[in-house]
Amino acid sequence: MRKRAFIPILALGLGACSLAGGSDDGDQAEQVVLVTHESFALPDELVAEFEDESGYTLKVQAAGDAGTLANKLVLTKDDPTGDVAFGVDNTFASRALTEGVFADYTPAEVPAGVAGYDLPGDDGSHLTPVDNGNVCVNIDTTWFASHGLPAPTTLDDLTKPAYQDLLVTPGATTSSPGMAFLLATIATYGDGWPDYWKALLANGAEITDGWSDAYEVDFTQGGGSGNRPIVVSYDSSPAFTVTDDGSSTTKALLDTCFTQVEYAGVLAGAENPDGAKAFVDFLLSPEVQAALPEAMYVFPVVDGTSLPEDWAAHAPRPTAPLTVAPEQIDAHRDEWLRTWSDLVSQ
Repeated sequence: MRKRAFIPILALGLGACSLAGGSDDGDQAEQVVLVTHESFALPDELVAEFEDESGYTLKVQAAGDAGTLANKLVLTKDDPTGDVAFGVDNTFASRALTEGVFADYTPAEVPAGVAGYDLPGDDGSHLTPVDNGNVCVNIDTTWFASHGLPAPTTLDDLTKPAYQDLLVTPGATTSSPGMAFLLATIATYGDGWPDYWKALLANGAEITDGWSDAYEVDFTQGGGSGNRPIVVSYDSSPAFTVTDDGSSTTKALLDTCFTQVEYAGVLAGAENPDGAKAFVDFLLSPEVQAALPEAMYVFPVVDGTSLPEDWAAHAPRPTAPLTVAPEQIDAHRDEWLRTWSDLVSQ
C-alpha cells in the first residue's frame, strides 16, 4: 500500500546556503537573503524563475519553526540577518510588528482574495498574506479501526482515559502549530484553559519542539515508527496520506481547528530592500500560489487558484474555525505562554 510522503520537497535546515547560482561571498546587492522557517519549500524551477526574472540570487536562511523564526527576527531587528522574511503567522505577527521588525511595503498589485487575510491593524502595509491553513487535531483512522476504539471527535475527548498516551503535539513556545493549538483551547475553554491542559497532560499528552518531530516521528501515520495515533497538524494533512485505493488513512477533526495565516515582509534595515520587495511580489504570483499546496501543504490566498485533486476529496475545511482576536493574542501572549510553560514543566 503506497502512502504519499508528507515531507517538504526541498531539504530543510538550509542554513545560509544559496539555492541557485551565486555563493555566500557574492555581491550582496545581487543577492536576496530570505529568513524563513524550516518548512519553507518551493520547486527548484520556481526559484530559478525568480532569479531569472529579478536578476537576484536567492539565499535562504532557514532554521526552526515559525515561532522560533519570529523570536529570532525580534532579537535581530537592529541588525537583521536578511532582507525579507517569510513564515511569520497570525499567532506571532503582532509581536514582530510591535517591535518594528518589518518595513512599510504593500505590493503594487494585490490579487483578489489576498486582502481578506490581512492581519487586523496592519491591513497589508507591512505584512503580505501568502498562504493559509487550519491547525487541527488529526487522527490515524486505520489505527482506531484496528484497535476497535471509537475515534475522538472533540477537544474534550482527548482528556478521557480511553485516549491516554495517544496524543502528540508540538509545543506552544517553539512551534506555530503548537501555539495555534494552545489558542484553540483558549478559544474553547476561556479562562479555564489551564485546567484543560492539566487534564490533557495528566492523560499522557506528549510535547515536542516542532511539527516535524510530532508528525514525522511520533505520529503513527507520519512515515516513521511512531506510536501515537493523534497529532496536532493541519486540515490539509489527510490529502498527503492517500493510498492506492483513493482513501486517506488520516482525518482532521474539523471542530478543533484554529486558522493560521503566513505572511511575508521586507525587513527594516534590509541591505537589499528592492530585492526583498521583488520576492514578496513573487510569492503572490500565479505560479507560486499554485505550487503552495504540494510544496508546503498550505492553501493559497489568491482567489481562483486551483487545488490538487486529492485536496478536494480529502482536505475539507472547517466551516467555523476557532478564533482569538489578534489584540487579545498581543495583550496576553506572554502571560499565556508563561502559564503553559509552567504547566508542561511540572
